[in-house]
Amino acid sequence: MNPIDRIIHKATAVGSSLVFPEGEDLRVINAAAAIIESKIASVTLLGDVGKIQITASENNLDLNRISLIDASASEYENEFSEIVKSKLSDKDSSAESISEIVENPVNFGALMVSTGKVDGCIAGAVNRSGDVIRAALKFIGLDEKSRLLSGSFLMLSPDGNKAYTFADCGVIPDPSAAVLAKIAIASARNHNSLTGEEPRIAFLSFSTKGSANHKRVEKMREALQAAQKECPEYLMDGELQFDAAFDAKIGGEKAPESDVAGRANVFIFPDLDSGNIAYKIAQRMGGYEALGPILQGLKFPMNDLSRGCSSEDIVKVAAITAVQTENVNRKENNIYAHV
Repeated sequence: MNPIDRIIHKATAVGSSLVFPEGEDLRVINAAAAIIESKIASVTLLGDVGKIQITASENNLDLNRISLIDASASEYENEFSEIVKSKLSDKDSSAESISEIVENPVNFGALMVSTGKVDGCIAGAVNRSGDVIRAALKFIGLDEKSRLLSGSFLMLSPDGNKAYTFADCGVIPDPSAAVLAKIAIASARNHNSLTGEEPRIAFLSFSTKGSANHKRVEKMREALQAAQKECPEYLMDGELQFDAAFDAKIGGEKAPESDVAGRANVFIFPDLDSGNIAYKIAQRMGGYEALGPILQGLKFPMNDLSRGCSSEDIVKVAAITAVQTENVNRKENNIYAHV
């Protein structure tokens, strides 16, 4: 079973419920029908219900097993307004602004997740990543244990048989060594949960094992030390150049004593520049499929999409989100305890 088939198979066993705030988009409607057909999760679409129904009818898509909600006329509006009011400063707490915030579908989707109406949310096919991330932070919030939001991509090889995790490629521009350590651990746990593989973490640099010295190299060494201290059960090494981390022959030559060199499956980049550029090069020139950004560190799952995503991409991110819901503890993270 290849990695994505394993994720979809695992998702079907979880039995989660997912909401899509961009329910009027044809790609999302197509994906919703496929998610239901594959039994990945139950689905709620947000948007103008009439428009959704017309688009589905014009494209011969069955909505019978899909819930449709218009955020501007929802039975949840009063409940959500009270939650939003508790999170706004006095200057932003007018009835009009609260109504506008609640009726924004991305905010509404995040509120559905945080109050337990659904288990996870997926957006970004239409909205910008910044809007998705802000809604997730504002209305779902950070997990009390991690207190850090980061973003990883699951990179699938062209033949679909191998999966790698790249991080952070979408959230933190210039992480410190301590933050990189937390990103590495979150990414490793996510990789293991999704693929079933033992994580082997490479802290990447332009240097391999002292071949160069610079404050940027030292940052990756410090990140490795911090991660090893916090999570000694995981295999990890650094600093490593990408070729030494990825290629067994080069890894054996440059870092012969490393348990990770040439075998890494979780790649931690020094900053957002390098991570974002790397995943796009792998995607566009290397033929890898990039799924994400997968948001890590939230109380409950909410994930982003590329605005250029296909319906198939949305289905796969939905399966990832469904798997993420498996280990969520609703009692520990109940939003009403913080209102």
